[in-house]
Amino acid sequence: MKKYCLTLDLKDDADLVAAYDEHHKAVWPEILDNITASGITNMEIYRLGTRLFMVVEANADFSFSKKAAMDAGNAKVQEWEDLMWKYQQPIKGAFAGEKWVLMDKIFQL
Repeated sequence: MKKYCLTLDLKDDADLVAAYDEHHKAVWPEILDNITASGITNMEIYRLGTRLFMVVEANADFSFSKKAAMDAGNAKVQEWEDLMWKYQQPIKGAFAGEKWVLMDKIFQL
């Protein structure tokens, strides 16, 4: 099992943050199906203020390039991503067009 941690920021607007949280209480079934079909077995998102932290656990066949290709070919995923971008903003140091940024593990007990 592979584990990845990613981060992203939300726009600094209380109403947008609340709406983002609400969307994640009822994620569209097509999005959930796409996530699991990509090889992701568990995904958790945490929020502190406007900072998001995502933990992804995936099977050995998972790759971000495979997931990106699946996402690009799925109109419902593109609709969801466009909607989410209304609430999100790139973190400092993100590449142009990059949303979630993969974090480096620096410690493990």
